[in-house]
Amino acid sequence: MLKNRGLRVTILKLDPYLNVDPGTMSPLEHGEVFVTMDGSETDLDLGHYERFLNQDFTILSNVTAGQIYNELLDKERMGSEFLGETVQVVPHLVSAVARRIKKLGESEDADVVIVEVAARSATWRRRRLSRRCVGCETWRDAKTRFQYILTLVPLLKPTNELKTKPTQHSVRALRALGIQPDAILCRLNDPTDSEEEAESLKDKISLHCGVPRDAIIYLPTLGNVYAVPGWLEKQGLAEVIMDRLGFERRDPVVPPVWKALADKPNDMERVSIAIVGKYTSLQDSYLSVVEALRHAELNQGIRIDLEWTPSELIEENGADRYLSKAQGIVVPGGFDKRGTEGMIQTAQYAREREIPYLGLCLGLQMMIIEFARHVAGIEEADSTEFDAAASEPVIALMEEQKNVTEIGGTMRLGAYSCVLTPGTRAYEAYAMAKNGSINERHRHRFEYNNAYRDRLERLGLLSSGMNPELSLVEIAEISDHPFMLGSQFHPEFRSRPEQPHPLFDLFVRYARQFRPDGTQHQLFASAVSVGS
Repeated sequence: MLKNRGLRVTILKLDPYLNVDPGTMSPLEHGEVFVTMDGSETDLDLGHYERFLNQDFTILSNVTAGQIYNELLDKERMGSEFLGETVQVVPHLVSAVARRIKKLGESEDADVVIVEVAARSATWRRRRLSRRCVGCETWRDAKTRFQYILTLVPLLKPTNELKTKPTQHSVRALRALGIQPDAILCRLNDPTDSEEEAESLKDKISLHCGVPRDAIIYLPTLGNVYAVPGWLEKQGLAEVIMDRLGFERRDPVVPPVWKALADKPNDMERVSIAIVGKYTSLQDSYLSVVEALRHAELNQGIRIDLEWTPSELIEENGADRYLSKAQGIVVPGGFDKRGTEGMIQTAQYAREREIPYLGLCLGLQMMIIEFARHVAGIEEADSTEFDAAASEPVIALMEEQKNVTEIGGTMRLGAYSCVLTPGTRAYEAYAMAKNGSINERHRHRFEYNNAYRDRLERLGLLSSGMNPELSLVEIAEISDHPFMLGSQFHPEFRSRPEQPHPLFDLFVRYARQFRPDGTQHQLFASAVSVGS
């Protein structure tokens, strides 16, 4: 909303956990690890920030308690600061947080720095970083800060009554810490919550919480997350913020794509896409993959039905049981051996039935292993990630990783260049790429083993994207398949509503034409061998 009014906006996510970053956390506990262009492993919320604001962020936009404590202890041990002092939360830790916020704002010449403090009011007493930073010197002047909280207003079903007590208690707890919110966003989860009743609650919440009525914003569950900005616009939140921070009111300029995202009709062509992965029990593990598919969906005026399939079930029961109705298959990233044989079976199923297939990071590696085993006849083809003594390591540890002993923050991370091969599906997808060169974000240690490239390429596994500095395969595809392509990088991290990622967009175009009953569309029927 602020960016649509011409303000320069940046965002910082403040996490209270003691990990330096989420890179070593399980996706099933924390969700997706989002990688920025500069190679930072960050909270998945940064992906939302990039998609909503259509701008890239850096390591400066995600601060954890672990980072701050690490920084302070390093300086104390080095003697570069604090010599002779007792290092404490106040003032040293608070000042360190303040410096990070100020540094971010100055580095991006921002008019507004939005700071998300990730903690519930009930836990703030135990999370010093979260509660202390709100009072830090960066925003002591009340005219330069705007504090708001998000609370749940539950529906008591026996009486059909919306209850404001949790909100009142939350504000009371914050006040005890010296924090007075300037606005309250009230989440209404139940679809039976009426607009009239929600409006009537504003007087009650305003009275008991000491917040102006026009700064009480109610937010019901909407059809999709991209409808939220439009709803908040109608509630007048932008004007409340602009007035409080001293900005002149301006009319917003909303990109047309956001209106389309918020108002998608239901009677659209439907396409079934299967996501086969290791962490499907928590869909946030693949959040950016889902969003990238939604962006392609919007661009093509269709609706995608996602089918979530644990790869371990395919190992146990076979691919046909789960994938027989899929028009396209995505195999996203992951680590370690669990479930990988199911991914290899998935790749074989897609190759033999000409189902459009998009492999991301590990999904590319599984595609290569499957091709090596069943087309090239290399029965022992494997990855050294799964078997360090593999006799046929078609996927192997990168040379630069062989002496790495620490796990956190040591993978091949961030943006690297890739040169595309003309006449391939990859080149077709990136038709607008300048000089056939692209930059994409990585997060991996293992790579396609170049010792097998020539042998597999002669049989139709094309290396359609190469890193020019290290001669690493970044994209591979099968030449006699309508669309079977994998990338070593993570294209999902660069997809935006305004700019759907080219690989996802082309993948969905081919998936639309595939029919499980064999009655393919003309685009599919006319697909010719590429690279020949």
